[in-house]
Order: sequence, then C-alpha cells, then structure tokens
Amino acid sequence: MSRVGSREIIVPSVVTVVRDGSLFRFEGPFGKDSLIVPDYITVEQTARGYKIAPCNDTSLARAMWGTVQRNFSNIVAGVASGFTVNLDLVGVGYKALVSDTKLVMQLGFSHSIEYNIPVGVSIRCDKPTSIAITAHSKQKVGMIAALLRSYRRPEPYNGKGVIREKEFVRRKEGKKK
Repeated sequence: MSRVGSREIIVPSVVTVVRDGSLFRFEGPFGKDSLIVPDYITVEQTARGYKIAPCNDTSLARAMWGTVQRNFSNIVAGVASGFTVNLDLVGVGYKALVSDTKLVMQLGFSHSIEYNIPVGVSIRCDKPTSIAITAHSKQKVGMIAALLRSYRRPEPYNGKGVIREKEFVRRKEGKKK
C-alpha cells in the first residue's frame, strides 16, 4: 500500500479543477496546467478534494499510484501558490541582474552569461548575489535552477559557485606545505 498515494489531495477554493475524461485541467491565481491520468489509475472526487487509487493490482499501477498522486498535488499547490527556488552567488565579483527578459550573470569568466527567461517563469534579483526563481510548475523551477547552477558548480576548496539556498557544500582541506 502506497503511503503517498493513499493521501487525499485537498483542493483550495482558489483552484478550479475541470475533468475531461482522463485529462484534468487546473486553473488558479498563479497559472494554468493540465495532467493526463493513465487508464490504470482512478481519481475519485471527495468532499474536500480528490482521492487517487490504482484500478488493478499490477506492478505498474502500484508503482505509478504515488507518482500520479504527487504530480496531481504538486500541480494543485503550484497553481494555488507557486514554487520558489533561491540561489546564492558566492565568489568575488559574482553577480546577477535581470534586464527585460534576460538574466545576466557574471561568474568569473571573461564573458557574462545570458539566460533567456521562459514564459510563465519570473526571476528576481533582490540583491546582486541572490536569484529567486518562481513559477507554477515545480519541475520547471527545478530544471532552471539546475541549469543556472551548472554554469558554475560549487567547488569544495573555496566554496565559490552558484549554491541553492540551505545547500551544504562539503569543504575539503587544501594542500599542505
């Protein structure tokens, strides 16, 4: 029995869910999204939200039960309040700024790195050394954060690089004389 899959998904009043066969459309203050539920998973509407269960006892249905439940609840949470990932730039001269639809980062290279901000995603730089990525899709926010982090990964000797908020960077001891 899936512990994650058996939880009820509570839908807030600001989110509207429209069912069209196996397609679910979600709309809220942070945007719109949709989810196609496979045939071997059933979705039942309850008084407070939705309950997800497998149709049969196959291994595929049991494996996807928790995944579909988590995707459904992430979409509900995303269109209701959105997801945010904060990145910190650690290093001398490392800074970022948002200009129009581009994020411009200086990460110690001879050139600055420009990233085109996708539609539906907002990126803020409250300080020159911090980046806040916000969107209604948890997957999109995570992918953008991973891409920006890949431009300058945190290195273990000096701790410089693009670091997620509350991420622990394991420090190594340098050379000894």
